[in-house]
Formats: sequence, C-alpha cells, structure tokens
Amino acid sequence: MEEGRSKKRTLIGIAGGTGSGKTLVANRISEALGDRQVVVIRQDHYYKDLSDLPYEERAKRNFDHPDAFDSRLLCAHVRVLLEGGTIAQPNYDFTKHIRLPETTHLGGHPIILIEGIMALGDEELRSMMDIKVYVDTDSDIRLMRRIRRDVAERGRTLESVLEQYERSVRPMHLQFVEPTKRYADIILPEGGYNRVAIDLLRTKIIEILRDRWPPEGERR
Repeated sequence: MEEGRSKKRTLIGIAGGTGSGKTLVANRISEALGDRQVVVIRQDHYYKDLSDLPYEERAKRNFDHPDAFDSRLLCAHVRVLLEGGTIAQPNYDFTKHIRLPETTHLGGHPIILIEGIMALGDEELRSMMDIKVYVDTDSDIRLMRRIRRDVAERGRTLESVLEQYERSVRPMHLQFVEPTKRYADIILPEGGYNRVAIDLLRTKIIEILRDRWPPEGERR
C-alpha cells in the first residue's frame, strides 16, 4: 500500500454546461479504462447542505452559481485522493435539496475524474489537474436534455424547469460556466457521442498512466 501512495495519480476535470454530455464523457472513459483504474467524482454531490432551511427556501436557491458548491470540501477530498487516501463522498438528494446522511467511500484509484458545470471554475482545483476538458454542446440540445433529466429523475414539472432555465441556468452559464472554456486543454464538441475525441482522450490518459504506473516488467 505504501508503494501505491508514492505514485503520482492523475486528475482530470470535465466541465461544460448543463446537459452538455459531461457525465457521458466521464462514463465512456471509465468504461474504457475500467472502474479499478478510474473513479468519477460528481461535482453535483458537493452542493452545500441546505437542510437547515425550509423546503420553499431551498427550492428558490440558485444552484447554478459557483457559491452553491462546497468547493473547500471538494478540494480537500481531491487532495486526499491524489495522496492515495480514501474519502467519504457526500450524496445529495436533488428532489429535496439536502445532503443525505449516507456517504460513499472512494479511493485508491490512479485516475480521478471530476465532472460538473464548474469543474474548471475553481482555481485551486484547476491547479491540481493534469488534463482539463470542456464539453461544448449547442444550447438547444442542452435544454432538451435538461428537461428530460429533471422531469424524469428529479420530479420536476416542465414549467418549473423552463422557469429555472430562464431565471438562473442560462444567465449563470453565460456568466460563469462558458468562460471556463478558456482554461481547457481540450474542447470536446458533442460530448460522449464524439467517439474520435473520446478515443484520443483515452489514449492520452493511458500514456500518462503508463508513465506514472508502468507495468512491473518496465519499471527501473
């Protein structure tokens, strides 16, 4: 175990607007390399806990602003993972806007993927990344995906999704999310459906992995 702790782990950030396909990109990479090599951290699970507020107030909060996330906890957890330790990742109830008491224990992976709308927005987090990816998808496609997800998975009505999109999602995307594109090493159009880009990204990750975690026969 001590030998594993001395090896340098790889941190990859995957950002992009709501419904851009960030999760699919992260899943494609995880599937290609295997879940023993890759752990995926969802920034959405690091929303600040609002359990001290009445539900009506929670529902009115702007969840697309950088301040909605517990960036300090996320950065602390990433540092632990990069050092080879284990974290208790929070789990979030998106229908009630609160953190669940149950956590998920993660750790010991050579590759750490962070995906979320503001994955490239925090300077401290960015400074730890080896590869920074921005998933660039047309706004109309992103809106359709957002509607499908929130209605099917989060119990929202069409009217409430559209109202939130107009009130906070779109303006926050223009103000905070899209500007992080300038930090990206790779801009990936079409998200997880861009097979060529995914393959190139996978090849680069394997190259880094072999350099930092060479097979036994290749170690000096």
